Amino acid sequence: MTEMSLRASKGARWGALAIVSVTMMCAYFVTDVMAPLEDLLIRTYHWSSTEYGIFTGAYGWFNVFLFMLLLGGIILDKAGIRFTGTMACCLMVAGALLKAYAVSRWFSGGGIIAGVNAQVVVAGLGFATFGMGAEIAGITVSKVIVKWFTGYELALAMGLQVAVARLGTALALSFSLPVAKRMGEVSAPVWLGVALLCIGLVTFLIYHIMDRRLDASVKVAAENEEEGFKLRDIRMIVGNKGFWMIAFLCLLFYAGVFPFLKFATKLMIYKYHVPDNIAGLIPGLLPFGTILLTPLFGTLYDRAGKGATLMLAGAAMMTVVHILFALPVCEVWWFATIVMILLGIAFSLVPSALWPSVPKIIPQKQLGTAFSLIFLIQNFGLITVPMLIGRVIDRFALQILPDGSTAYNYSVPMAIFAVFGLLACFATLLLKAEDRKVGYGIEAKPHRK
Repeated sequence: MTEMSLRASKGARWGALAIVSVTMMCAYFVTDVMAPLEDLLIRTYHWSSTEYGIFTGAYGWFNVFLFMLLLGGIILDKAGIRFTGTMACCLMVAGALLKAYAVSRWFSGGGIIAGVNAQVVVAGLGFATFGMGAEIAGITVSKVIVKWFTGYELALAMGLQVAVARLGTALALSFSLPVAKRMGEVSAPVWLGVALLCIGLVTFLIYHIMDRRLDASVKVAAENEEEGFKLRDIRMIVGNKGFWMIAFLCLLFYAGVFPFLKFATKLMIYKYHVPDNIAGLIPGLLPFGTILLTPLFGTLYDRAGKGATLMLAGAAMMTVVHILFALPVCEVWWFATIVMILLGIAFSLVPSALWPSVPKIIPQKQLGTAFSLIFLIQNFGLITVPMLIGRVIDRFALQILPDGSTAYNYSVPMAIFAVFGLLACFATLLLKAEDRKVGYGIEAKPHRK
């Protein structure tokens, strides 16, 4: 079977997609498994919102400050998918193990490290190690999809992969807090995440078989894949205006979604008066909605184009959502549910068009490095925004009532998220103008094989 006929086989293409999607679903579960536990961490271990923000931002420590994500992209383009993906899975398991230990009853460390609670620092180091593996796994899986689906249902495939992965987010947001309470242990859902990551590692090892078949189908296939990274590739990528517009849109849009989800359960408890044992179900609706809508919008992009228009609609919708969350109106659970569903639609529109647009701007041999640079820029937001929001909550949202109880006013932090949405709209308009000028094909109707 030739390379073309192997890729042309729907069973082979979709089978490869299903396998790597399971790996990413397990990774997404661990990424968000502690998002619903903020209030429990504050009451159990006396963390502050600022410390929780530091921990959440730790996800990108190594990726940004040690440039590990960029190195991961270079390794991907140089050493290939199989080696890089396996390395990433092992890093995820190791990091999740350290994070689970740090927030468990077995953690005996105490004191202060660099002015921060030692438990927060150790948990953060675990999350940073996991984040390094998760982001490298993300760019690896993106390249897997481009490798199998170029010329076929690329946007749909990317949308489906994101949808399956976000099932992990939905499960984490919905069930993490109930599991922790039922087991009487904050770390219980994190240990569950470790077990899922081991399954994800096994599934990626299974993918090795299919990848070897694809590479072996043509003798030069492996040589073409490893044709390799050169320093001039980075110069070519960063000299591309379209790349920067995609990268900044990614930074701004995801800064308005992922950090928000880390604080959303507590928002439901204190602003919308949802009982804490079910408060995570409302944020959990967001990824459940994307499971259906992201492939739908991906199919629309495959058939009709209009990628920049889809991204602009999603960014504008996210802005409206955060404005509604910021306003002191209709503070009841059903209103929060409707607004969260709208955010889910926005969260489907942008990624369904953003990620398939990257191969239209960047040559395939540079995709690993390009994806890593985009993820590196995104990780800068994933570090700084949670720290900013945590500090803003402690300073502007936290209120001590006369009876000694606490309350929160989320107007200021939600207004900050709305600003990210407005800036994302501006970045999308610039991308749309550049596409019209250069002709990347982001808005054009694709020519199908």
